[in-house]
Amino acid sequence: MKSLAELQAIKEKMQGKVALREGSGDKRVVVGMATCGIAAGARPVLNAFVEQVNAAGLTASVTVTQTGCIGICQFEPVVEVFEAGKEKVTYVKMTADKVARIVEEHLKGGKPVAEYTIGYTEL
Repeated sequence: MKSLAELQAIKEKMQGKVALREGSGDKRVVVGMATCGIAAGARPVLNAFVEQVNAAGLTASVTVTQTGCIGICQFEPVVEVFEAGKEKVTYVKMTADKVARIVEEHLKGGKPVAEYTIGYTEL
């Protein structure tokens, strides 16, 4: 960083991501970011959700946030999706590559991606 203008540009770029993580949308995506989750690759998953929710124009209706231990460490990285009036959906063994499908089918389309959930029989 060589100037105040560069610092301001970085600040403006990151403010959108921070605001997205703190939003008040109808749907809430929670990524487990305890030590076990981070070790299993949760950070790229969180970043992918922030970027793809933003790119899909869902920032008004979807909040992306993080939490500590969810309690099912053997299935990390774990992502939970909460929607008002619906049962929570728990996605397990997540990767950044799987995020696009969840954003498209679940967050936009309203249909959870069953094969990524904890209830799927082929874990």
